[in-house]
Amino acid sequence: MTRAVTVLATGPFALIQDLGRPGQAHLGVPPSGALDPPSLRLANRLAGNAEGAAGIEAVLGGVRLRAEASCTVAVTGPSVPVTVGGRDASSHTPVHVRAGEVMELGSPATGVRCYVAISGGIAVPARLGSRSTDVLSGIGPAPLCAGDVLPLGRLVGPPIGEDTVPPSNPADALTLPLLLGPRDDWFNDPVSQLAKAVWSVSPESNRIGLRLLGPALARAPEFHRRELTSEGVVTGAVQVPASGRPVVFLADHPTTGGYPVIGVVPTRHLPELAQARPGTKVRLRPVQYSDS
Repeated sequence: MTRAVTVLATGPFALIQDLGRPGQAHLGVPPSGALDPPSLRLANRLAGNAEGAAGIEAVLGGVRLRAEASCTVAVTGPSVPVTVGGRDASSHTPVHVRAGEVMELGSPATGVRCYVAISGGIAVPARLGSRSTDVLSGIGPAPLCAGDVLPLGRLVGPPIGEDTVPPSNPADALTLPLLLGPRDDWFNDPVSQLAKAVWSVSPESNRIGLRLLGPALARAPEFHRRELTSEGVVTGAVQVPASGRPVVFLADHPTTGGYPVIGVVPTRHLPELAQARPGTKVRLRPVQYSDS
């Protein structure tokens, strides 16, 4: 029997993601990968996979899958209702799904992205060393659609854990450290401006960048009406376009940009942004490297 799952419904948006394809910026390729890597890693461990196996990143739930063979499924991220064969199951714990049964995700009450790992991992062909979907460049598998049949890889270990793991609890207000530079000198007293500013997450945010609504950051007088030639940017870079309202670059960001970068959010804090719903309050607080 072929080990696979069939997609019956995708919810608002669902993608195949693993831990991405870092190290390809010289080719103009973003790192991509799960926006909340700790949640994907946990889901894979619970399902008995290697942490980097490909799973499903589901925006606001709504995914329905039919197992074509017996498998184990684990769902992580924010707490979310899960049913298997019409029976209530749980997130954050391994769940057995028999051949022919349907696993369904409800909608999380908080947070944005749930992660579905299936024993064996999703075994679609890799591109540049990853099975991740990159929405900016179009590399990797297309966004999931009803009717897609997803092959599963070989089993590498048993499901892990007998007790439910407590789910994450996304906050409705975030204060994030910011390592200033390389272009903080383009802004008038950046430390003072950042100390006063409170933004909210824009509904136009996506895997490329988290757009912030609220006060505009003012440039220093000598940099009014000046623009940069494109220069390299990293994941977590906070770019400030002409509007003055910051954009925090996430996993599918472009590898170069022409607007000044006032600072960088350290990588370990980016999963919090992956789960930030529109309207979430965001503060950026400058820190020293040793504090980040």
